[in-house]
Amino acid sequence: MRLDVVTIFPEYLSPLDLSLIGKAREQGLIDLRVHDLRDFTHDRHRTVDDTPYGGGAGMVMRPEPWGEALDHLMATGVPGEVPHLLIPAPGGVPFTQAMAQELATQPWLAFACGRYEGIDERVIDHAETLMPVTVVSLGDYVLNGGEVAVLAIVEAIARLVPGVIGNADSLVEESHEDGLLEYPMFTKPPLWRGHGIPEVLLSGHHGLIARWRRDERLRRTAARRPDMIARLDPSDLDARDLEVLAEVAEVAEVAEVASSVMQTSKVAQFQADPPAVAD
Repeated sequence: MRLDVVTIFPEYLSPLDLSLIGKAREQGLIDLRVHDLRDFTHDRHRTVDDTPYGGGAGMVMRPEPWGEALDHLMATGVPGEVPHLLIPAPGGVPFTQAMAQELATQPWLAFACGRYEGIDERVIDHAETLMPVTVVSLGDYVLNGGEVAVLAIVEAIARLVPGVIGNADSLVEESHEDGLLEYPMFTKPPLWRGHGIPEVLLSGHHGLIARWRRDERLRRTAARRPDMIARLDPSDLDARDLEVLAEVAEVAEVAEVASSVMQTSKVAQFQADPPAVAD
C-alpha cells in the first residue's frame, strides 16, 4: 500500500517511523511518503496562506501550492492509477472502523493536512475531477491541523494491511469490529492489590470463556455506547444476548428511577426546610 501525506509540518509524521507501522515500512508492506507543501511554492517566503474572501478571522491555505502538490503525486504514480484523497476536517464524514477496513483494501491513499481556517474549497472541487476525494472527521471537535488526524487514520488503516500485525487473530474481536466494544482484558498476576480476575478466565473452558467475553462486550457497549447497541441487527443476537441486554436495561432503569427519587427527595426536603434568608 502506498500512502502520501502533504503537510507544512513533515516532522509531525515522524511517529509513523515507530512500532509496528515503522516495521511495516521497513519490510516494504507500506510505502509512506511525506511531502512538504512549501516545496510547491515559488516566493521567497514560501507562502501557503492568505486572507479569506468575504472577510473574517484567520487565514486560508492558497490553492496554487495544493494544486502543484497533487499534480506531483499524480505524476509519480503508475500510469492510469490515481490515489484516493483524504482530507481531515471537522466538517467531514465520521471516520469509523468500517471506513478503515474499506480503505485498507485500496492500493493508494493520499492525505492533505489543512491548517489555519482550512484549504481553499476550489482545491477539493478540482481534486474531485481527478480522483476520489473524502473529507473525513475524527470527531466533533477541532484540531489545529490535519496532522494529528492523519496519524490516527494511518495507524487505523495500516494495521489492517495483511502482514502488519503479527497475529491476525488479534484483529477479530477488537472494539468496533462487529458493532461492539472489546471485552475487559486481564493478565498476570491473578491477584493485584486486592483485585482478582473473573474465575471463568481460569477455568480453561473455551466455550464458557467465549460466552463470558461476548456478555461483557454487550454490557460494556450498552453502558458506554448505547448508540451502537441501537444499530445492531436483531437477527445477529441470540437468546443469551437478548437476556444480557435486558439485564443491562433493567439496571439502567433502576439507576434512573433511583436518581429521580433522590432528586424528588431533595426537592421535598428543600420545600419542607428552605434555607434561611438573611434580612
